[in-house]
Amino acid sequence: MLFRRALLRELTSTAIAVFLVVLAIGVSRQLVRVLNLAAGGAVPSDSVFALLGFSAIFYLPLALSVTLFLAVLLVLTRAYRDSEMIVWFTAGLSLTAWIRPIFTFAAPLVVIIAVLSLGLSPWAEEKTQEYRRILESRNEATALAPGLFKEARQSDVIYFIESFDPLSNRINNVFIQSIENGKTVVTAALSGYLDTLPSGELYLVLLKGRRYEGEPGSAEFRIVDFAKLGRHIETGAVRRDEPTLKSTSTADLVKLPGPQPVAEIFWRLALPVMALLLTLMAIPLSYVNPRIGRSFNLMVAILVFAIYYNWISFAQSNLGQGNIGLPFALVMTHGLMAAIIAFVFRRQISIHSLLRALRRPR
Repeated sequence: MLFRRALLRELTSTAIAVFLVVLAIGVSRQLVRVLNLAAGGAVPSDSVFALLGFSAIFYLPLALSVTLFLAVLLVLTRAYRDSEMIVWFTAGLSLTAWIRPIFTFAAPLVVIIAVLSLGLSPWAEEKTQEYRRILESRNEATALAPGLFKEARQSDVIYFIESFDPLSNRINNVFIQSIENGKTVVTAALSGYLDTLPSGELYLVLLKGRRYEGEPGSAEFRIVDFAKLGRHIETGAVRRDEPTLKSTSTADLVKLPGPQPVAEIFWRLALPVMALLLTLMAIPLSYVNPRIGRSFNLMVAILVFAIYYNWISFAQSNLGQGNIGLPFALVMTHGLMAAIIAFVFRRQISIHSLLRALRRPR
């Protein structure tokens, strides 16, 4: 009992440290991608953290699976390096005796991964798509990014503003190009502000500017100086797109016909199963051979995870195309992995049994 408590405490502390590292790496990659979109004006800067949060929730099951696999591997590898495994085997205990305490630690995390994969991740993807549709429906002025040329979604208008102060509602150095009645209209103003009428209509009021109007290729232009000019800002309605398979709830996926919903269900179920099988695989993979090196088993573990993960993706792709059935996909992925785990366990047990036999006094 004391040994199990110490093991669970070490596994928990290691898992927390590994999870923070994995989460930091994943969030950093997503942050770079979202910031790139924000810098290009594809998404407003005030939506970066919301999109980042939804992305983190969507990839949380995979992060927890990697965390569980690496935590068990690192703890047992340390036990080999510190000769604790030798004491374990000398006491007559087999390598399979680790399965029960490891499973006690892994079972709650596998349940959490299943809940996230089957329920929370589709919800996060649904909210991400809904949030992006809301951003696309925002009016032309609030979607502007200072220092960038931005084309409006609802009309053939290009905006450029040098700076915008939301506290004073002041816009400096405004440039607008639009097509009106087949003519190119260019409007430039030193400053401006946003004005909302009692009816709810939004106007961009330009101050101290000039308006150029003419046909492309023609020398005839109309130039008008103005002290104040109001331009109506179009507001778009939120689009009602059909939900994708990733954003569809698992209960609704079961009701959908065709191979693609089955492939999506297979993927969601594969994440907790993969986490459990990789945890079992970490037990024999943690063996450290001092002649090879301490990090060799870690490199092998990373290779095993990469092959297993891509093999599941390959099976999902073929399942979605209708090339294989669900039973065959389960056998070719998780069934094959379970057989490999059993083989590695048997090999490690036979090696340790042989070493114990050679060390017995005669």
